[in-house]
Amino acid sequence: MRKPRLTDWLFLALALVIGTAAVFVALRPAPGSAHSAHRQQPVVTADLLQAAHSDGLSEAESGYRFERVTTPAVRGPEVPVAFRILGPDGRPVTRFLDNQTKQMHFFAVRDDMNVFQHVHPRLDGDTWHTNLALTDGGAYRMFAEFVPLDTKDPKHPVVLGVPFTVPGDTTFVPVPAPAGDTVTATGYRVTRVDGAARIPSMRAQVLRFALRGPDGALLTAVDPHLGANGHMTGFHSMLLSATHLHPVQPLGVALAGGELTFNSLFSERGEYRLFLEFSHGGRVHTAAITVAVD
Repeated sequence: MRKPRLTDWLFLALALVIGTAAVFVALRPAPGSAHSAHRQQPVVTADLLQAAHSDGLSEAESGYRFERVTTPAVRGPEVPVAFRILGPDGRPVTRFLDNQTKQMHFFAVRDDMNVFQHVHPRLDGDTWHTNLALTDGGAYRMFAEFVPLDTKDPKHPVVLGVPFTVPGDTTFVPVPAPAGDTVTATGYRVTRVDGAARIPSMRAQVLRFALRGPDGALLTAVDPHLGANGHMTGFHSMLLSATHLHPVQPLGVALAGGELTFNSLFSERGEYRLFLEFSHGGRVHTAAITVAVD
C-alpha cells in the first residue's frame, strides 16, 4: 500500500478549506432576510458621530492640547490647578467663544463618581488657574471644556481630559444603580420623568427632570444659572468620558410640571452619571443621577 505523499495531504487540506467555505456561504443569511436585518448595524452619519462622541478621553483633540502646569497632588479644600491650552500652532490660546457665559468650564471627577467639581478657571497671562476641593484620595480625571473661536459647530465644545491621583486612603463609594430620582445635599428632589428606563445609544433623546423643593412642592421657576435654566454634564462610569447635554427650555420660561429638559445623545453603551446643576433660592444645587444606555 502506497504511503500518502505530501501532495496528497495538501490536496486534502485544500478540499477541507473549500468545503468549509461552501458551508459558511450556504448558511449565511441572504441580504434582506429577517436574520440579516436583525444583525445589521445602524447607519451612523459623520454628523451624528460628531454630535455624539464622548469627550475628554485624550489630552489632545482637534489640534488642541492640554499642557499641565500645576497638577493636584495633595488633599485639601482648595488644591491649586494650573494649565495651558495649546493650539494647532503649539502656542497657548487665551480666547474662546462663550459657552453658557464662560470661556472655560473645568471639571474634576473621581473614578467612582462620588466626587464631582465644576469650576471656571481665571486666566493669568497664558495660563488658566483654579482651585479644587479634593478632601479624599483616589484616581481622578480633570476636563477642560471650551469652544474654539474658529469652530464650525459652537454647540459642541472641545473637551480635553487628563488623569491625576491624590495619594492617601480613599473612601470608595460604588456608583449607584440607575434610578428614577435623587435628593441633593440641600434637600431638593430631582426625579427623572421616565424613571430608570434605559436610553438607546446614538439616538437623540430629550431627558425630562421634575424638580421639587425641600417642602415637596414642584418648582414653577428656577433662577438663571450660566445663562440658562440649568447645566448638565454626563460621565461614563467606566470610561470616564464626558458628554455635554444642552438645555431645551429658553431662559426664563416657566417650568411646566416643574420640569427641566435637556437634549442628549450618548455614543457609548453602559452607565452614565449625570450631574444636573440648577439655581433656586439664591444658591446652586447639584443633583447626581445614574442612567443606563443600551
